[in-house]
Amino acid sequence: MPMASSDKQTGKNRAFKQSLGHAWDGLRALFHYERNFRKHLAVGSLAIIAGLFLRLTLNEWLWLVLAIFLVLIAETLNTIVEAVVDLVVGQTYHDLAKRAKDVAAGGVLMAAIFAVIVGALVMLPALGRWF
Repeated sequence: MPMASSDKQTGKNRAFKQSLGHAWDGLRALFHYERNFRKHLAVGSLAIIAGLFLRLTLNEWLWLVLAIFLVLIAETLNTIVEAVVDLVVGQTYHDLAKRAKDVAAGGVLMAAIFAVIVGALVMLPALGRWF
C-alpha cells in the first residue's frame, strides 16, 4: 500500500539498513530509467568478460575495474545534475541550466574516453600475449 505524501521520509535515515535500502532503490532507479547507464553497464560487463577470457593480471584488473566504475559514477552524477536542474527550472529554458547539464555530460564523456584508453592499454597487450 503506497504511503501518503505526509508519511514520506524527509529526515535522516535512522539505521544503516534503511540507508542501504535507499541506496539500492537509487541503483534500481538508475538501471530502470537511465538508458545510458544501462549501456555503460553492458559495455563494462563485456570488458569484464573479455578480461576473463584474456586472463588479465591483478594490476590490469585494477585499472579495468577503476575505469568501469569511474564511467558508472560519472553517469550517476550526470543523472543527479539533470534531475536537480529539471526540478529547479522545470520546462523553462535557462542558459545556466543548459551549461550545468552540458558540463555534467562532458564529465561522462571524459570518463568514457579514460575508459577507452585504459581498455586499449590493458587489452591490447593481453591480446598480444595470445599470439
